Amino acid sequence: MLRTVSTDSRRAAEAYASGLWVTGTLADSLREAARATPEREVLVDGPTRLDCRTLHDRATALAAAMLARIPVGSVVSFMLPNWHEAAIVYHAATLAGMVVNPILPSLRDHELSFILADADVRMIFVPAEFVGHDYPAMLARVTADMAAPPEIVVVRGEAPPGQTNFEALSGSERVDWPVLDADAVRMILYTSGTTGRPKGVLHSHNSIHALIRQIGRHWLVVPGDRFLVPSPIAHIGGSIYAFECPILLGTTAVLMDRWNAERAVDLLVTERCTHMAGATPFLEQILAAARRKGTRLPDLKVFICGGASVSPSLIRSAADYFERAIVSRVYGSTEVPVTTVGSPDDPGRAADTDGRAGIATIRLAPHPAAPDGAGEICARGPQMLVGYLHPEDDAEAFDADGYFRTGDLGRRLDGDYLVVTGRAKDIIIRNGENIAPKEVEDVLIGHPGISEVAIVGLPDPRTGERACAVVVSAAPPGPTVADLREFLAARGVATFKSPEQVVVWDALPKNDAGKILKHRIRARLGDSHE
Repeated sequence: MLRTVSTDSRRAAEAYASGLWVTGTLADSLREAARATPEREVLVDGPTRLDCRTLHDRATALAAAMLARIPVGSVVSFMLPNWHEAAIVYHAATLAGMVVNPILPSLRDHELSFILADADVRMIFVPAEFVGHDYPAMLARVTADMAAPPEIVVVRGEAPPGQTNFEALSGSERVDWPVLDADAVRMILYTSGTTGRPKGVLHSHNSIHALIRQIGRHWLVVPGDRFLVPSPIAHIGGSIYAFECPILLGTTAVLMDRWNAERAVDLLVTERCTHMAGATPFLEQILAAARRKGTRLPDLKVFICGGASVSPSLIRSAADYFERAIVSRVYGSTEVPVTTVGSPDDPGRAADTDGRAGIATIRLAPHPAAPDGAGEICARGPQMLVGYLHPEDDAEAFDADGYFRTGDLGRRLDGDYLVVTGRAKDIIIRNGENIAPKEVEDVLIGHPGISEVAIVGLPDPRTGERACAVVVSAAPPGPTVADLREFLAARGVATFKSPEQVVVWDALPKNDAGKILKHRIRARLGDSHE
């Protein structure tokens, strides 16, 4: 079972008074949607279309099966692409009083074994195959030596011996449904940390509810709007549009399990999508594909861009080209999703700032790495995490007033607007994915051709950042990008964490205590264009 997290009483009082926290949960909202609007379409997944009643009925049946197998409060993971089955699992776990744990399908043995053990996962849903990867075989390897392995449920395919077919799960028709506490933990998401050990971010029913109400209030969302969802549903930014918004805001989620810009434009047009959110590459490629197809996407109202460096020129180009869409930058994290709400109501600020505070309160704390007039971005609000899985991770994450210390640096513009200027934390964000360099460095130091290694993020116009491995070679000429990719893959590290660039140096810059000075590495690489 996960730790019990006590809620900040002042934060709770303010959130309840504002109506952003409520006593009900998503389970109540799903039941009401099935009763009041049973035929309203909520999910589109290729040829599969789910309405409120079907989603409710399938989730209820699966929830009964969960309750027959594992105790209330257990952690249920899914490692699924953007498939409608993931929504069924998500809502089933909610109805059954479980804690849901979305896991990126791109992760491999190394990361997965840590998460399953760390969160004490009791049940996990995986595809039989996706993008050529055999997930049941990976789960068999990862769980072979676990003292208490989770039940493995295989989706869209036959389960091997010892694992369970998704379609075969069933439970009693007579279920004593648990009474849910809206302030209890309902989701755990893992995010990279500066220590290299992934940290479990805990959200309650109410922290997510506040987030969805914020989106509805500030992003011009009305019932009947349709979100294209290509961002992974294992990220907070994908899960909320696919699982929560359709029930709480009356929208429809159009899912994409594999990114293709041409296909995305077709879906935006044929499904008459009004909203989309995604990292910089999504916007760049959508804009290029729309131009090639000669469409200005007339139904698109809002495109929210975040998760990586976003150039003002890209925002302006997209806003000028799309027929009526407001294109805006936004800033947030797994811990404090949608820290700024972008600038949909002030398009003039959309290109040059990362938006303004919506329901989060932001303050800039003095930081030695911050330039004059800037500081470390600290945020507090009803949508923020309730804590980390391990209490020791809370200690440095919050200041004395309960503000979350993001580790990002920023400055204010005209009082209310935020401009993110850099990061104090050693995290690389590539294509919207967080990469903890230390985690990869700790594996690469075992490479026979490497004596020392430091991985830094460098600006990249296509992906926001690229990962560059600076290596002190044990034997010339040193490893190549392909060598490192093969070495990491053999040790179960996700492909997206592999460096795209390798530079071989005679020595790494260090201080008197022997600490590698990554800012000097970045400066040298920037000057030399290696």
